[in-house]
Amino acid sequence: MPFLNEDLQCQSPGTSHRSAEACVITCEACSCSSSILAKPPELLLLVLQEESEYTTAGRVKEKMVDRATRNTLASIPLLRTKAGPRDKDAWVVRLKEEYQTLIKYVQNNKEADNDWFRLESNKEGTRWFGKCWHIHELLKYEFDVEFDIPVTYPATSPEIKLPELDGKTAKMYRGGRICLTDHFKPLWARNEPKFGIAHAMALGLGPWLAVEIPDLIEKGVVTYTQKTES
Repeated sequence: MPFLNEDLQCQSPGTSHRSAEACVITCEACSCSSSILAKPPELLLLVLQEESEYTTAGRVKEKMVDRATRNTLASIPLLRTKAGPRDKDAWVVRLKEEYQTLIKYVQNNKEADNDWFRLESNKEGTRWFGKCWHIHELLKYEFDVEFDIPVTYPATSPEIKLPELDGKTAKMYRGGRICLTDHFKPLWARNEPKFGIAHAMALGLGPWLAVEIPDLIEKGVVTYTQKTES
C-alpha cells in the first residue's frame, strides 16, 4: 500500500511524486487515489485540490472544490464498511458509521458557527429527511430536505431533494432533486465506500445552497416571508 512519509513523499513503488498534493494530482496514473495515508491516520488524503490535472488520456485541467470545502471534508471521518440496504447485518454496521460521521460533521459546523442542516432517518436508515437552511443578509431561509438511500449505495450516491423548490430553478431535476456539479460523481466514485451521507451534504447540498439560494432570492423566486409562513 502506498503511504506518505514524514516529508509527505509518496512512497508508491515506481512513482516519484514530489509531495502529497502532487501525488493526489497524479493519483489515477499511479493507482493510489484511495490508498494514500497521511496524518492523522484515520483520515484518507482525499482526491481534492483547488486545481487538478490528470495525466491519463482525455483528462483536462478542471476546477474541483475550493479550499474551504477541502478543509471541511478533511475534518469529516471516513467510512470503512462497504454495505448498502440489501446487506442486512453489514448495513447495520455501515449505518452506525453514517450516524457517527454525521454527528461529527454537525459538531464541526457548530464549532465553526456554520450550522446549516438537521437530518433524521426511518428505522431502517433507508429514508432520510429534515431541514436545511441558508443565511442571506442575516435572514434564515429554511427548506425541507429528503432523500432515499439507493439499493446500490455506497457505489451510488443519494439524490438529495428540496421538494418545495421543484420547478423554481434550472439547477434541479423533476421532483426537486438538486443538480450536482460535474465534479461530484467522479469524486464520489473515487472515494467510495469512504464517502457517506455527511460527504454528500458537504460536497453536494452545501455548495448548491450557497450558489442557488442567493440567486433565487435576487430573482424573487424565494422570499423570506414565504419561508417564515411555511
